[in-house]
Amino acid sequence: MFTEAFEDILRDHCTPALVRAIEAGGSPAPLWDAIAEAGFLELLAPETAGGAALGLADLFPILHALGRHAMPLPIGETLVARALLPADAVPGGMVTLAPAARALEGGGWRCPNVPFGAIADHVVADAGDAQVLLFDCAGARRHRAGIGRSLVASLEFGADAAPRRFALAGGDDGAGDPGGGVRVFAAALYAALLAGALARTFEITLQYGNDRVQFGKPIGRFQAIQHQLAVMAELVAASRVAAEAAFQGGGAMPAPMAAALAKARASDAVSACAGIAHAVHGAIGVTQEYDLQLHTRRLHEWRLAHGSEDHWHGVIGQAVIAAGQPLADFVRAATH
Repeated sequence: MFTEAFEDILRDHCTPALVRAIEAGGSPAPLWDAIAEAGFLELLAPETAGGAALGLADLFPILHALGRHAMPLPIGETLVARALLPADAVPGGMVTLAPAARALEGGGWRCPNVPFGAIADHVVADAGDAQVLLFDCAGARRHRAGIGRSLVASLEFGADAAPRRFALAGGDDGAGDPGGGVRVFAAALYAALLAGALARTFEITLQYGNDRVQFGKPIGRFQAIQHQLAVMAELVAASRVAAEAAFQGGGAMPAPMAAALAKARASDAVSACAGIAHAVHGAIGVTQEYDLQLHTRRLHEWRLAHGSEDHWHGVIGQAVIAAGQPLADFVRAATH
């Protein structure tokens, strides 16, 4: 029920034209207001606080839809932040998640490479000991990543902009290690976003293969193209399965190893899938006017967000060694 209604809003409001406008510096208010006024920012909030108390399994298709529509705002991040913070501490406006928060020697803080850091109103970061930090971005110095149309930015806060500190909502449940709640939930979140963007990239590529005619037949009927599409389809399916597995269970947060496996699998699929998509499209695939780049740019950006596959492969490898069990048994235990 929630997914269908949410998809309707995204189809009407998160259009390619509006995505381009926001990336170019246009106002995010129409898209943000459409989602906020419909109550979708409160999906994870308890019913006593006016929310829907949505479970993890029901949250996955919402996040997947955001990826499919190349969402240019931190909608998923705001949903997660509201689940991590105490109900009475949830701020208004756009909230994003920081990969890290580092205290500076002379006072103040620095949050590097924050997704949507260029436009966020608040940032949530891990503080250790099952606690989180909440930063107000009003006075932050924002250093954008320098990549065209990217909204990633590093944020610096002065000594007078001290963050608020809160206990992680739900304690350390699902965090795996003290204070890891933001890190774990962000990994699962971006795995779901990647799975959605990968699925849409494949749909666009498959459709183009059926429409583009060369030598009297669609290029999608040529064996070489079919081989590439088959590889892409396998990677897209594997990424969705891994991401969906991170949102199983009855806990308030994803299981840490399931989230790590999901982010590693989805991030690892990006280079191959984006490469195949642009190869099949040929010259048209690299033009700004064509919608493919709205999704493949996000694939590359979200691949790096909160740790690429290299980072998460290291986390998984250490856990496998510590578990001392066959890899297949480890994966089954981690995803069930």
